[in-house]
Amino acid sequence: MAPSALTIATAKPLTHHFSNFKSSSSSPSFSCSCSSSSLPPTNEVKLSLNSKPDAKNCVLKVGVGLLAASVLAFSPLDADATRIEYFATVGEPQCELKYAKSGIGYCDVIVGSGVEAPRAELINIHYTARFADGIVFDSSYKRARPLTMRIGVGKVIKGLDQGILGGEGVPPMFVGGKRKLQIPPNLAYGPEPAGCFSGDCNIPANATLLYDIYFVGIYSGNAK
Repeated sequence: MAPSALTIATAKPLTHHFSNFKSSSSSPSFSCSCSSSSLPPTNEVKLSLNSKPDAKNCVLKVGVGLLAASVLAFSPLDADATRIEYFATVGEPQCELKYAKSGIGYCDVIVGSGVEAPRAELINIHYTARFADGIVFDSSYKRARPLTMRIGVGKVIKGLDQGILGGEGVPPMFVGGKRKLQIPPNLAYGPEPAGCFSGDCNIPANATLLYDIYFVGIYSGNAK
């Protein structure tokens, strides 16, 4: 799993939300129609508070429409994503870690009731990843969609393979389950920093990583 820096979700550019606003047939639209008979000649047209009543109403309607669109531009979607991420990071109950011989710590907040994680298959998980001091460095919640990854074949760090698939004293996760993992450096990125770009690295060398894992389900696109 390629780590990425966690950023606080911010509102998207206004034009993007205007596009969504206009494309929805069920959403209200804003426009004004001012008849030519009620407006001054074209060389004298001015939209101001001193214009004739119809023109003033037109300005008012446009203003209200712009206000409504600006509210949509700062829709609750991004705010909700931030709140969900915050909840996933600090809001879940704590549990007492158990440790396997490999050094990985694990505990189940919720034991899932679905199937167990299948080796070499694609699965969907939500996760929040933190350093030992609690600072978040990556999270699927900020992207508002789960991560699809292949489990048990070395496509992710060893601690995630063992912590989700199970083995060496760690029970497997089941769909619907939530688990906390404490992954030591030897099962994470080891003595080298990771997630480096232009000399800046997201993960320092010999970092112990903490993961909150939610096993969403088996990826539907797996080959039958």
